[in-house]
Amino acid sequence: MTAIMDNEVVPETKRADWQSDQEVRWCPGCGDYSILTALQLLMPDLGVRRENTVFVSGIGCAARLPYYMNTYGMHSIHGRAPAIATGLAMARPDLDVWVIGGDGDMLSIGGNHLIHALRRNINVNILLLNNQIYGLTKGQFSPTSEAGKVTKSSPAGLIAEPFNPVSLALGAEASFVARTHDLDRKHMQEMFRRAYEHDGASLVEVYQNCNVFNDGAFSTITKKDVRDDMLIDLRHGERIQFGSEGQYGVVRRDGGVEIANVADVGLEALLVHDETRQDPSTAFALSRLAAGPTTPTPIGVFRAAHRVEYGSAMASQVAEVAAESGKGDIASLLRSQPTWEV
Repeated sequence: MTAIMDNEVVPETKRADWQSDQEVRWCPGCGDYSILTALQLLMPDLGVRRENTVFVSGIGCAARLPYYMNTYGMHSIHGRAPAIATGLAMARPDLDVWVIGGDGDMLSIGGNHLIHALRRNINVNILLLNNQIYGLTKGQFSPTSEAGKVTKSSPAGLIAEPFNPVSLALGAEASFVARTHDLDRKHMQEMFRRAYEHDGASLVEVYQNCNVFNDGAFSTITKKDVRDDMLIDLRHGERIQFGSEGQYGVVRRDGGVEIANVADVGLEALLVHDETRQDPSTAFALSRLAAGPTTPTPIGVFRAAHRVEYGSAMASQVAEVAAESGKGDIASLLRSQPTWEV
């Protein structure tokens, strides 16, 4: 999030103002359409300027999104979107920088860039669109594909265990981590808004259906007729309770968390969600509650903790050093010790 001056009047916009003149090209029925729509409808409500907004992407189906936003943007190279966005956010702290990428782009070749953007707490909003497959290259397994997955690149079944993007982000000490899905526009917009309002790095994992190469990967938990019993909506300050009749809840057990019947443990035993905890261990335990998107799965904000934002901290440090020592001398720096002659 960037600060808006108190006396600045931001012109009102509507969705059409945020739509570019490019024809949107994804496979018919792709979940990317609903994610794009959610963003375009949300932007006018954020009260931001198009000329101060930048979308940076890598390679993959999701990476086409910057073309369809009437803002500044960059379709960069494979896996490097977080690194490029880091440089942009550091050089231009007045901009709102969004990063768009898929599970393959962000967690494979781009894994280290993602981890360090989160670790440093760079002021960028990262949307990780997870469809558990390589869609652009037509159906190879990705870093989030489930074990046993049969694909063109794993014809006998995938041996490796998948990454859990939320767990990975929390392990990197990300200060804001959330999860949503492409069948609930209202929830997506709530998560995107929360990510934008957070000061520092934010990551939102979006379960996104690839209806051509991995159709129905999340249908076990996201279809309307099963959501009440399969999606655990995390809300700050509230007991973690779910089910069509509120019959299930999350409790602490053996150093972790697990699902229990409310009738067996009582309402008072349910864990109260605290997204602001500095210690990410409870959030991490919640991220491990589901073995995969086939059992009751938490969505919402896992963590929204305060940490020093890297860009502002570095700017303060540079200003402090400059005030103490005066203008820097590049020539002296280049010739400082240790040096040697060949």
